[in-house]
Amino acid sequence: MQVLVVEDDVDIAELVAFNLERQGWGCTLVHHGGEGWEQIQKLRPDLVILDVMLPGMDGMQVFRAMKENEMTRSIPVIFLTARGALDDRLEGLSLGADDYVTKPFSPKELVLRVRNVLARTSAAASQLVVRCGAFVLDKNTLAATLEGTALDLTTAEFKLLAYLMERPGKVQDRYELQKILFGYADTTQSRALDTHVKRLRQKLGNFSACIGTERGVGYYFNPEP
Repeated sequence: MQVLVVEDDVDIAELVAFNLERQGWGCTLVHHGGEGWEQIQKLRPDLVILDVMLPGMDGMQVFRAMKENEMTRSIPVIFLTARGALDDRLEGLSLGADDYVTKPFSPKELVLRVRNVLARTSAAASQLVVRCGAFVLDKNTLAATLEGTALDLTTAEFKLLAYLMERPGKVQDRYELQKILFGYADTTQSRALDTHVKRLRQKLGNFSACIGTERGVGYYFNPEP
C-alpha cells in the first residue's frame, strides 16, 4: 500500500510517515498543496492524508480537484488538520472525505483510522483497478495511465489491455480475445483484432513490446519487456 502525506509541517509529516512505515506501508511526503495535487495524479496512491491549511492550493481545493478528475476521484482521503471546528469537519466529510483527524492526534489512532479506511476501500478497488508494472487501469472510469501519464485508449483497446494485464505472461488465444472485444469469434474478426493490437502498441510507445505475440496462437502481456 502506498500513502501520500500532504502536510506542510515537516515534523508532523515525518511523524505520520514513521508510524505508517512501521506497519509496512510506503509513504511519500509533500509539503505544498500544488505539488500534492501533482503527485496524486502521478502516483495515484492507495490513500491520501491531506492537511487543510496548505501553501498554494489548500486541502479543500486539492480534494475538489481529485473529485473532479476521473483518474483520482476514487482515491480515499483522510483529512489531518488543526482545524477541528464542527463546520470544518462537516465540510470535509460532506465533500466525500473518508475520515477526518484533528491535531494533536494519537499516532496509534491515526494508524487505526488508516487501516480501517484501507480495509473498506481495498477490496472494491482491487476488483476495479488493474496494476501491472508501469500500467494502471481503472475499469470503473476506463482511465489508463502509463508511468503516471494518461493513455488515450478506445474502449476496445482498454478492454484488450485490461484482459491481457490481468493474465500477465500467459498467452491468450485469438478466438478468446475476439469474444472479449466483439462478443463472438470467427475468421472475419481476425484482422480487426490485429488492427486493435497494432494501434494499442503504437499508443504504448517505448512500452509497445509489453504486448507480445505468440505466432499462430494469440497475444500476451509482458510487464517487463
